[in-house]
Amino acid sequence: MNNEYAISVNNVGKTYRSRDGADNTVLSGLDFHVRPGQFVSIVGQSGSGKTTLLKTISGLQDPTEGEILVKGRPIREGLEDIAMVFQSPVLLPWRNNLDNVLLPLEFRGTRTEEATRYARELLEMVGLGDRATRYSYELSGGMQQRVAICRALVTHPELLLMDEPFGALDAMTRDSMNIEIQRIWRNTGCSVLFVTHSIPEAVWLADRVVVVGDRPGRIVADVEIDLPRPRGKEHRFSPAFSEHATEVESYIGVTAGIS
Repeated sequence: MNNEYAISVNNVGKTYRSRDGADNTVLSGLDFHVRPGQFVSIVGQSGSGKTTLLKTISGLQDPTEGEILVKGRPIREGLEDIAMVFQSPVLLPWRNNLDNVLLPLEFRGTRTEEATRYARELLEMVGLGDRATRYSYELSGGMQQRVAICRALVTHPELLLMDEPFGALDAMTRDSMNIEIQRIWRNTGCSVLFVTHSIPEAVWLADRVVVVGDRPGRIVADVEIDLPRPRGKEHRFSPAFSEHATEVESYIGVTAGIS
């Protein structure tokens, strides 16, 4: 089996059966690969199936057709290599921040002293080391999302899935989190699939931007982003950035069979 890729999505489709018995096809014929350590953004109009795609890759639901491979293995054999950050932090309010980060390890029965030290290191890395014993309601929205990212990273995932994680944040906090996630990604070396509605955010963060067309969701473009790293805010005003953003925007809303 080919384990060259961190994740391989091979001709994947997803169809739901409605209550009246009609088929609702959300995804059809998706095919792309992510190399180890790549940061790939996914953009598309609302309802194009981006979140469905992430849930399918994460193993939360099965594809109707096609297959998903993790390092060449069927998805069910590679779930421990995958972690997901949702649109909202989904922190348990009765657990402090450190215990929220360690929750996945408790489910696996692998919460150890070493794991606890690593969880504290992650909180330090995102600037929350002094808030490890505080609770989520004592944090801002951006801080809560940082805790959620630490919770995803504590399992040492090789693939991090992020579903519009900064969509509910104000513009200044979102910019700060863009810088933070770039730094975290560079420090951990994991592969990232990042769903966003923001084309500038997608381009600024990614090595590639995958554009999903209207329903049923299909890949209509896979754009390589040739910008230096690490990226600062100044890169958003460069001609190269504008060219990439314009190219990605030109594909938004393109439906299957239409170019």
